[in-house]
Amino acid sequence: MVFKPSLLKSDTQLNQRSYYEASAARGPALPPLQGDTQADVLVVGAGFAGLSAALELAQRGLRVVALEADRICSGASGRNGGQAIVGFASGQGPFEQQLGREDARRAWDMSLQALDLIDQRIAQHSIDCDRVKGYLYVADSPGKAKALLADLEAQERDYGLRCEVATGAEVQRFIGSKRYHAAGYERLSGHLHPLKYGLGLARAAQGLGVTIHEHTPVRSLAQTSGGVVAHTAQGTVRASHAVVAGNCTLAEHGPGVLPQVHPRIMPVGTYIIGTAPLAPELCQRLIPNRAAVCDNNFVLDYFRFSADLRLLFGGRVSYTTMTPPRLQAVMQQRMAAIFPELASVPVEFVWGGFVDISMNRAPDFGRVGKNIYYLQGFSGHGVALTGLAGQLVAEAVAGQAGRFDVFARLKHRNFPGGPMLRTPVLALGMLWHRLRDALG
Repeated sequence: MVFKPSLLKSDTQLNQRSYYEASAARGPALPPLQGDTQADVLVVGAGFAGLSAALELAQRGLRVVALEADRICSGASGRNGGQAIVGFASGQGPFEQQLGREDARRAWDMSLQALDLIDQRIAQHSIDCDRVKGYLYVADSPGKAKALLADLEAQERDYGLRCEVATGAEVQRFIGSKRYHAAGYERLSGHLHPLKYGLGLARAAQGLGVTIHEHTPVRSLAQTSGGVVAHTAQGTVRASHAVVAGNCTLAEHGPGVLPQVHPRIMPVGTYIIGTAPLAPELCQRLIPNRAAVCDNNFVLDYFRFSADLRLLFGGRVSYTTMTPPRLQAVMQQRMAAIFPELASVPVEFVWGGFVDISMNRAPDFGRVGKNIYYLQGFSGHGVALTGLAGQLVAEAVAGQAGRFDVFARLKHRNFPGGPMLRTPVLALGMLWHRLRDALG
């Protein structure tokens, strides 16, 4: 299957039932680009990564223009699970194998700094986004429990991240479900309302002089003798540098925007339901510390409580461009398997869309030529890592690329199958992983 813009856009009707859109206040749409303009840096994409880069660049005194194909945080940044997590979806393996222990540790430490950066920005720019600390790793079979405990032990031994560990009946201290055989609780990671956070970043960037144009897909992006030029339907932007932060929605801009990196990204559909508000005493019984929760299956479940005590439950994924059939019913069944008390609770919201994954699940940051930088491949860890990525790319544009190049040195492979077959190949691979999860 060839990924066409019409296929990669989120299901409009589905996202009309987004809890985040219903509980955040968007302003009027920003006007599309009209005519020709110049900037020091062009940013393609106004999600977390693009807004973070724009904010950091503007703080360095650079003139920034950001072009968004849809609306601010209309992609994964505005509809994800809201979980801000230390580390990387890939684990430390690719970093240790490719970069060595010292730079693997540098990358890990930067993932800790990414969490601190969220809190710094919330405080500095007065962003009200329902921030909560606390994260719970869980395992739903004996085999998965053994793997989780080994991972947590290695994480503490090699990187100093300590978790409170529980097994058997002790797991009930952290989560009121009989499904789980082991759990690990840590206090650095946590969760937030992603759309409120993203809109706060946009306001902060605009306050520093960043110009954002919504509904402005980039048709082509090319390097020139003096920098870069981007063409849109009704104008152009000329700049010294460009930061491309569209991830899997680059197809919504056009095939002329970094076709070199498209084969390294796979769009994966992910979906969330939101219940009606629950009684405080029930919430206290189900997740006593209000942590974000995620299991360690390859096709995982993740969930948390919102500020108004709804359970926001994610876990159904799609490796095609189609919304899964019976989506709400299937998600409710998965939720009730964990919390039987919620089997009859009304579901008031269901939404979803595409996130980007890389082949090895490690972030993919780099350059094309001298003047174009790209940020992609967050693979489900983007709430925190996108902020770090924006900071690193701003440093690189300003001539200090040391931290950026830790990530740029990672090697990434194209997904197999080419543009026609990579989706069915991935779907077959995911069936195998689902079977492994089912077998424990």
